[in-house]
Amino acid sequence: MSGPVGAARWALLDAVAITGRDISHWVRRPLPVVVTLLFPVMTVVLFGYLLGGAIDVPGAGNYFDYLLPGMFALTMAFGVEATMLAVITDAAKGVTDRFRSMPMASSAVVVGRCSADMLSSALGLLVLVGCGLAVGWRWHEGWAAAVAAVGLLLLLRLALLWLGIYLGLLSKDPGAVIAVQILVWPLGFLSSAFVSPQTMPGWLGAIADWNPLSATANAARELFGNPGWGGDSWMAEHSVLMAVVWPLVLIAVFAPLSVRRYQRLSR
Repeated sequence: MSGPVGAARWALLDAVAITGRDISHWVRRPLPVVVTLLFPVMTVVLFGYLLGGAIDVPGAGNYFDYLLPGMFALTMAFGVEATMLAVITDAAKGVTDRFRSMPMASSAVVVGRCSADMLSSALGLLVLVGCGLAVGWRWHEGWAAAVAAVGLLLLLRLALLWLGIYLGLLSKDPGAVIAVQILVWPLGFLSSAFVSPQTMPGWLGAIADWNPLSATANAARELFGNPGWGGDSWMAEHSVLMAVVWPLVLIAVFAPLSVRRYQRLSR
C-alpha cells in the first residue's frame, strides 16, 4: 500500500511498536509504576483528612467532593518530568539515535512515548477515582457528564505530555528535570485544585484563574456535580470551554514542535 494512506498506516504501526516497548519497561520494573500510582492517593488522604476539617465548602458540602476533581486535574500534571526524563535518558543512551537510523516514521518515537504515558495516566486516574469513591466522593450528574469530565482530564494530560516530550528533546541534561519538578508543584498549587482563587489576594487569584489546571478542575466539578466556589470572572464562568481550549492550544504548539525537534536531532 502506497501513498498517504500507506504512510499513515506504517506510521501507526511504528508508533504501536514503540508504545509496546515502553510498556514492557514498566512490566520489568513495576516498583516506580506502583509508587507513581499511589502518590496521588497519599496526597488525597493527607489533604482531605488533615486540612479538610478546617475548610468550609459552600452549602456545607464534603471537602472531598471539592478536593477530588482538583486532585484529578493536578494528577494530570504529575509525571511530566518523568516523561521528560525518559526522553532524555533514551537520547543519552543512544536509543534515540538507533531509532533514527531505522526505517520508521519520524513521528513514531514521540507518538509512541505519548501513547504509552497516556495509558499509564488513564490507569492512574482510574486508581484515584477508586480512592475517591472509597473516601466518600461521588459524582451526581450521570454517566455521560462523568465520562465528559474524564475526557477533559485526559485531554489536559495529553497536552502536558507533549510539553514534557518537547522539553526532553530540547534538553540533553538530566539535571534540567529537577527544574521542571520544582516548577510543577507551585504551578499545581497556584490553581483551584485545593482552594478557590477567590480566597487568594486579587493578583494571585487572577493568575490561578487563568491556570489551565483551574479550568479543567472547575469543569470537572461542574460535570461531576461537585461543589465549587464559582466566581464572577470570565474564566470561572466558561471553565468547560477553557478546559477544551487550553489543552488544544498546547497540543497545537508542542506536538508539531516535538516531531520537528526529533527530526532535527543530530546523529
